[in-house]
Amino acid sequence: MTKNDQPLVQPKDILLAVSLLTRLPVEADHATRGSLAVWAYPLAGLVPAALAVLVGLFAQWLGLPAPICALLALAAMIATTGAMHEDGLADTADGFWGGWTVERRLEIMKDSQIGAYGVVGLILAFGLRWAALTWLFEAELAAGAILAAAVISRASMPVLMATLPHARKTGLSHSVGTVGTPSAAIAIVLAFVLGVLILGSGVFWAVIWAGLLTAGIGMTAQRKINGQTGDVLGCAQQVTEIAVLLTLVG
Repeated sequence: MTKNDQPLVQPKDILLAVSLLTRLPVEADHATRGSLAVWAYPLAGLVPAALAVLVGLFAQWLGLPAPICALLALAAMIATTGAMHEDGLADTADGFWGGWTVERRLEIMKDSQIGAYGVVGLILAFGLRWAALTWLFEAELAAGAILAAAVISRASMPVLMATLPHARKTGLSHSVGTVGTPSAAIAIVLAFVLGVLILGSGVFWAVIWAGLLTAGIGMTAQRKINGQTGDVLGCAQQVTEIAVLLTLVG
């Protein structure tokens, strides 16, 4: 049992994770289960990934070329999540490298306007994802890769939430609450098991690279802003998703 005698894992946590990580109209209990539901983040990642797979495979069935299939799959994922992770990547890039103090970096990250670092980060991230998915669609490996990347990348978020303090006293990450190590550990195990079920042994190097990059982002966040924010979590998701896709291409 966890604090307040709540079970660590409940089925309704999946709906809560989906409501937090997508734009789907899902009603969930944010107040009492926020920090406990992070174990289900990998499962929530399956929702936009499954839609992307369906869209991409349908486009492929229509005879559209692989680059178009990849682009449509990406569009489906972005539409489902409301581009929240992409927004986090851009804000993190702007803040980390556009400010000279912790306070200024956090201020930049909160600003709704995008800067040069954010633009470059989005272009590079989108380009790498599109190029990797294009190759994977050509090799008819895209479905498993999209699902595995979505699951593994969402596990990076609970890890950072459990290992880093909140950098600010407001925001989405802070509203979720303090995440315990057990919840993050379940997310890691769940992502690994799902990854193995989807890709078999081919997932091992993907998990290793995702773990290394998550650690790198965590250390950078601690040095730059003394903790993590929702933007940092979104950035971690994007970077680890790219790492998984590129590993599978390699």
